[in-house]
Amino acid sequence: MTKYDSLGEIIVAYRSRNIISQAEFASEMDVDVRTIIRWEKNKTQLKDELEFKLSAVTFIPHQVIRNLNSNTPIQTFYDFDLRKYSLSALSTELPEASWIKERMNVYTDRIRPFETKKDIEYFLRYNQLQRDPLKTSNKEIIQKSIEKLPELNIIIMDENDNYAGHCCYLPLKKSSYERIKSKEIKEAELTINDLISSISTEEPVYYCHSITADCNENFFYIIGEVFRFFNSKNVSTDYIYAILTSRYDSYDMSKDLGVHLIWEDNALQKKLNLLAPPRLYEGNFNQFLKQE
Repeated sequence: MTKYDSLGEIIVAYRSRNIISQAEFASEMDVDVRTIIRWEKNKTQLKDELEFKLSAVTFIPHQVIRNLNSNTPIQTFYDFDLRKYSLSALSTELPEASWIKERMNVYTDRIRPFETKKDIEYFLRYNQLQRDPLKTSNKEIIQKSIEKLPELNIIIMDENDNYAGHCCYLPLKKSSYERIKSKEIKEAELTINDLISSISTEEPVYYCHSITADCNENFFYIIGEVFRFFNSKNVSTDYIYAILTSRYDSYDMSKDLGVHLIWEDNALQKKLNLLAPPRLYEGNFNQFLKQE
């Protein structure tokens, strides 16, 4: 993560990362260029409504903007690739899975199933942010997965009802998953015909498309929901959990959960210019959730 000491600093970083001129950014924000210049030089603070608009335009979490938009800014660490922030360099890493398991019965009312078109838009925007062509952006398959598996297709909002993260799982036929496993097809090539009709199907595959949050606190709540689902007596212990990920911050947690590496593709990382090599993990959480 990169440390930011002012709002102007992170706006400049955003424009540089996305190759956007001050004039173009002013147009997106519906203000004049002089306003953008004042913001970047920290000569003007944003009013509340512009804070929300800046977050909507840049997809930077509202809390990050709120922290930095002050006479006495709160130093904030932020990673544009992961869309994640922290107030301390000591708390940038994901919490240990065992620590979350011990507290998995802590709830928040800020989590709910995907319900609206706006929820799907947040999901797709996050997917676009990752710049990972391996991940599916097929609205139809995402919508069908939400309908079939609402317990694992959830969104978390912050205290101001801004998007703060989500979890998306595709309930796949085992035969379809095996084709991904053997690299016969890519995840992005899946269709609704690859989804199982019911999670009561023998040996279902819960394929994690993505799980993310804008800070460790919100991630804690999201993964807690996942642990409670797989710890439920209603879930068959014969399931397969799988995830194809190139997020560099999730590798250690996959090991902690007891799932094992199926393959890693360094050549594909280089070809697609990904931040980390795509890795396919497979297993289940049975041993992890039951061990003391």
